Amino acid sequence: MTMVSEHGAGRALIQGIGTALPPHRLCQDDVFAKMEASLREDPHALRWAKRIFKQCGVQVRYTCEEDFLKPADQCTYLSTDKQQAAPSTSKRMEVYRRESVPLAEKAAEEAIRDAGVEASGITHILTVSCTGQFLPGLDTVLIHRLGLSARIQRIPLTFQGCAAGLRAIQLAQQIVSASPAAVVLIVCVELCTIHLQPSGSREALFGASFFGDGASACIVSSGEVDQQGGFQLDGGHSVLLPDSADEMIWEVGDTGFDLYLSPNIPKLLRTFLRDEVDRLMDGGALPPLWAIHPGGRGIVDAVQDLFGLEDSQTEFSRNVLRDFGNLSSATLLFVLKGMRERLREQGEGERSGVALAFGPGLTAELLRFTYVPSFVTKRESSYEYAGL
Repeated sequence: MTMVSEHGAGRALIQGIGTALPPHRLCQDDVFAKMEASLREDPHALRWAKRIFKQCGVQVRYTCEEDFLKPADQCTYLSTDKQQAAPSTSKRMEVYRRESVPLAEKAAEEAIRDAGVEASGITHILTVSCTGQFLPGLDTVLIHRLGLSARIQRIPLTFQGCAAGLRAIQLAQQIVSASPAAVVLIVCVELCTIHLQPSGSREALFGASFFGDGASACIVSSGEVDQQGGFQLDGGHSVLLPDSADEMIWEVGDTGFDLYLSPNIPKLLRTFLRDEVDRLMDGGALPPLWAIHPGGRGIVDAVQDLFGLEDSQTEFSRNVLRDFGNLSSATLLFVLKGMRERLREQGEGERSGVALAFGPGLTAELLRFTYVPSFVTKRESSYEYAGL
């Protein structure tokens, strides 16, 4: 028997979630072995690399680039040969264009199937990525490959870092809340590993230690859906944290994108995040569910310590970091997918939660949500909404 949630129409719901990974699996020990070879003439950097790789919380990552499976002396991205130039940014963008599309398509197809919607009835597509660009864009390619309407509303979110996945979800919520007939497809794809470089700087080593490749997607609408479990989106906000603009920087360089991550980020979150979560909860109690973007082990530790969370409340984020690494904007939907699977298996009823993600700025995205075991509402035809 289907139960109808009391939360009703006019609210946005994540109906379906899809994820995809490239074929090449990278064990952390293998990646470090290549970094060790490239840093053999810099003992100080090597000591720092050992510390970062050991403490970052990652065991396995995935990459679209087969080059990383080669021995250290043949891996052009982390070459030990000073005479061998690392791949140029244009070469890396060729890889991005070739590899991002099938990953994004696979994740989107899974999300559409999971939601039980017709691809032709989707009214909006939000594409999210910060690790590559090309024109005509990813959205135009997906429209043709997924069978979406040529009149679909296209909204690309580019170069906004790890927080952009949750920003897209909040934007989709606003669209659906304003127009209940809307059906929004979000597709996030990130190929972080194509920007790894043979550098001994702390900034480059941070990125080399925990970023991986992957794609995720979801459908956001007001229903009509009859399924076992979804996430109702209950409101949120974004904020630029003060005095932190230089703590996370992502710039286009000659040999890929140059990333700077400050070790002060966990400290900044401990300083400013409590007030923002209090504002989000409007003075209410903290919820049981926490979907934290695992930007690194230190970030998850900071949130857990700040709010006194149990290990069970952060395990979804830590599991994703351990098994896939940080997938930038695509990561949060991996966390929500794992959470939903567990809640379904346990037969849980409605439970409230908070989603958090962080990106350049320093930006914090915060969202309240409710896990709903089954959700059914009536809405107008999306074809009428789209004017088809």
